[in-house]
Amino acid sequence: MAIDKRAFDVARRLARRRSAPALHPRGLVCAGVLDVPGTGGGAQWGVPFLDRAGEYAVTLRWSRAAGLPARWPDGLGLALRVRDAGGPDIPLDLLLTSSGTGRLLRHLPLPRRDALGGPYSTLLGYRTGDRERVIAAFPAREGRTGVPGDPDALRRALDRGPLRLRLCAAAPHEPWRTFATLTVRAPEPHPRAAVPAYDPYLHALPGLRPTHRLRDLRTAAYSGSRHGRDAVLADGHDPASRGQMPGRRDRPGAP
Repeated sequence: MAIDKRAFDVARRLARRRSAPALHPRGLVCAGVLDVPGTGGGAQWGVPFLDRAGEYAVTLRWSRAAGLPARWPDGLGLALRVRDAGGPDIPLDLLLTSSGTGRLLRHLPLPRRDALGGPYSTLLGYRTGDRERVIAAFPAREGRTGVPGDPDALRRALDRGPLRLRLCAAAPHEPWRTFATLTVRAPEPHPRAAVPAYDPYLHALPGLRPTHRLRDLRTAAYSGSRHGRDAVLADGHDPASRGQMPGRRDRPGAP
């Protein structure tokens, strides 16, 4: 609990100082479309969202974890909000970070310059039906050379046409299996205050949710970051000014 409270406090202060998320402070918000072909009677995932065919609007954010200068490698982040994934007004949030593909490297963040230079993974496992799998996004080059992973370069790349990524999942002894294609379109004009506060624990689906590993620590950090940003938007009123972590109502699934 002490570690969770520390994570909450650090994230809250950092977000308030930056007037932005505690990590990935600067990014590019884009519109996208997620095409899920469904299993069509083939091998089932055991998750309605993955097994049935559908097309979903996505709000996504490409960002740099530490906010380092563009010429330096950084952990590149890809945050997705899939609207209506679980039905009307029930979104799915996925947070992915530049990583490798092997059994170990898929769990490790890997700094990178090129936004299309490798996969992005959830790092920690997801329950998908009856298995624990890692979810990853694999960019398609489609004739493009390197695209620096900073918002300005990504904006210029998207001005030349959409970017596409394959969304896949795999357990430790499984090959990567594609379940959707993401098409990223032109950036959207989003004021800083309107950037979604992505949270994979608050916005998960039955049968498709992060495992409990490090859940309390990550939930505390996400909540602290939201509180820090809310304090800035409230003209200096800090809802967590006494340094207290939120109660059950801020926890995933709480009433």
